[in-house]
Amino acid sequence: MPKIEDYALIGDLHTAALVGRNGSIDWMCLPRFDSPACFAALLADSDAGRWLLAPANPAPGSDGNCTRRRYREDTLILETEWDVDGGSVRVTDFMPVRDDAVDLVRIVEGLSGEVAMTMELVLRFDYGRVVPWVRRHGQGISAVAGPDSAYLTTHAPLRGHDKRTVSEFTVRAGERIPFVLRWAPSHEPEPRRINPSRALDTTCSFWRDWIDRSEITGKYKEPVERSLITLKALTYAPTGGIVAAATTSLPEQLGGSRNWDYRYCWLRDASLTLQSLLAAGYTEEAAAWRDWLLRAVAGDPADLQIVYGLDGARRLPEFDLPWLPGYEGSAPVRIGNAAAPQLQLDVWGEVLDGLALTRAASPAGSGDSSWDIQIALMEFLEGAWDQPDNGLWEMRGPRRHFTHSKVMAWVAADRMVKGVRKSGLPGPADRWAALRSTIHKEVMTDGFNQELNTFVQSYGSTELDASLLLIPRVGFLPHNHPRVAGTVKAIQERLTEDGLVLRYRTESGHDGLEGHEGVFLACSFWMVDALLGIDRKDEATQMFERLLDLRNDVGLLSEEWDPRTQRHLGNTPQAFSHFPLIHSALQLHHGQAHDSDTPFTERKHGQQESMPKNPEPSKGKK
Repeated sequence: MPKIEDYALIGDLHTAALVGRNGSIDWMCLPRFDSPACFAALLADSDAGRWLLAPANPAPGSDGNCTRRRYREDTLILETEWDVDGGSVRVTDFMPVRDDAVDLVRIVEGLSGEVAMTMELVLRFDYGRVVPWVRRHGQGISAVAGPDSAYLTTHAPLRGHDKRTVSEFTVRAGERIPFVLRWAPSHEPEPRRINPSRALDTTCSFWRDWIDRSEITGKYKEPVERSLITLKALTYAPTGGIVAAATTSLPEQLGGSRNWDYRYCWLRDASLTLQSLLAAGYTEEAAAWRDWLLRAVAGDPADLQIVYGLDGARRLPEFDLPWLPGYEGSAPVRIGNAAAPQLQLDVWGEVLDGLALTRAASPAGSGDSSWDIQIALMEFLEGAWDQPDNGLWEMRGPRRHFTHSKVMAWVAADRMVKGVRKSGLPGPADRWAALRSTIHKEVMTDGFNQELNTFVQSYGSTELDASLLLIPRVGFLPHNHPRVAGTVKAIQERLTEDGLVLRYRTESGHDGLEGHEGVFLACSFWMVDALLGIDRKDEATQMFERLLDLRNDVGLLSEEWDPRTQRHLGNTPQAFSHFPLIHSALQLHHGQAHDSDTPFTERKHGQQESMPKNPEPSKGKK
């Protein structure tokens, strides 16, 4: 089984596929991110579906893995190369940005000599459970089962073997042999065929045109722009929603049960998403995400969920797939997410903070059509902020008064007060200001442990939580406040493993789950921001660059890192790891920490002012 970090991502802004270093596509859901998988070997073995395309005789000791791979510059087009006895070969994998059909393209190209290749297509619909009926179809095959149909087109010879489609062929220097897999609902006609070479050029132009809009400069331009491309790839274009990850049930502990479905849209990602996109100049994407957010939260504020479907759907029932053993035996494999109806009061603050950020970055006089919804959300929070909840980390144990939840309730009141007093919007600013003061006093009294000199995870607790690092970032206290410094010190001493930050200590059992987990990468980026805020820039830079080294060979991060096994853990690629990477890089570029409700760039006369340009020309296209 390949390691989690062995996978690269390709996608078409509707769904995505994971390609291993061994040339096997082991995960893809069709036609959307949250649809059933037709390749599910990631969570089982090849019998659950995969598409292998690699040399028949790889180099000794390589375990079939490639010699090198990379994304074609500034794109989501993956190039994988093998050097073997007799020659070298490249496989180029991509998905054209979708118009009316789903296409997955793989082009084999001989680089030198000649290389014997093998192809094995194992289509298994409904998460590996359904074997389709396969027939020869023109220059390829067709496969049909239930609601799904797929078509493989290629000039290479094909034959059936053991309910699989296989091919053996030789590619010589200068030859190109394409394979195109298309999907359509089984009740519809076969989708139109594409020209693979033309589709490659069009896809390359799309991604390069998109990243050309980036206003990022400086030392960390490459990792930031790769993260931006990754976030774009996790965007569901029809609605503007951004999924947390492309996968489900990749474990937070190998062999454990902390396995969740992340193919949905979390509201708390809103503020981080908007800040990252706006800072890089992607106002259209930020607007689309905001519009998705407003559609999703519309309705009774009491019914606000923490997570929604790609189209804003609220019902995400959680169930297990017992026929899949899970990644490296990490069961169960879960579909859906039972945390959706939990009470997590911080989400109201995240939503109102994100919308305030959008307002701050909008041209003067553009109006604010979301204000009525914001008022409704605030009015509900006024009567609910003092309740215990499940907290940021979706604890499945008893509800508690989480300090971070109360801080985010303060954020909600603060942003609404500013909306009235700074933007001239209508509302009871004095009442909200009084509530803001009440919440602040309570957190300072009940959320802080004088003996330990730190904020704590929940009222009356002595436990720590990485979310406490966000206290200065959201503006609750200034970075130079002694309680902030005390909290940073306590987390460094008591909530780290090998210098990286855990979310919380799982040993307490308060989260209602067995086992443990790795270090949560977003939390370590939060530590970077906190260290920078308290004038420890060298330490912040050192930690940030260590985190960059944890990216895989094509610049991707999963949810967690296991310092003991030196491996990625959790779903991948993880948006919640790439958001803070961008944020930390931009703060280090500026040399100081920023509050979350202040955009990195100011908009003047409807134009966004970019960050200062480097005195030296950057590498690549700019």
